[in-house]
Amino acid sequence: MSELREYQGQRLSLISDSHENAIKGPQYVDIKKYRLTVSGLVSRPFSLTYEEAIQTHKSVQTVTKLDCVDGWGVTFLWEGILLKELLAPARVKPDAKTVIFHCVDGYTMPLALDYLLQSDAMLAHKVNGITLPPERGFPFHLVADGKWGYKWARWVTELELTARTDYRGYWEQRGYAIGGDLDREFIEL
Repeated sequence: MSELREYQGQRLSLISDSHENAIKGPQYVDIKKYRLTVSGLVSRPFSLTYEEAIQTHKSVQTVTKLDCVDGWGVTFLWEGILLKELLAPARVKPDAKTVIFHCVDGYTMPLALDYLLQSDAMLAHKVNGITLPPERGFPFHLVADGKWGYKWARWVTELELTARTDYRGYWEQRGYAIGGDLDREFIEL
């Protein structure tokens, strides 16, 4: 299948329209060794292969724009697993407030658990109708509508639930806002 250019009358950006800005460049994941782990403040931690993750969870689609702090943006059709569905079998403990996303390249990033449970945030495994290419985050790219692009983690390997609300990931350690909301400045003063 070739990359979709339009979906339900909405024009889509080309995958090649996005800029490469990963902290260590594109990552090439050995899918035979890959595991997606849910850990931390959960009653039932678990780990899934790529195939288990996509075959045991319903896929949803959404057209969403990724806005980068560098001033560019791309609108893609994303397909993936809703975070609230992925986290449900883990039985999140009541004191969990934040999910820390861990990625293949060492990137980490926090998002509020409430945001993930109340939104349609997803771990995408397809973009514009095709399996994510490595430069777009294969095997999983977080789609976090309403958040700046630095909150859209790529090459996700682990979701760690914690009570901490002050965790600072890669960009947050460099002065970027923990919340990462599009309607607010991304730099904390």
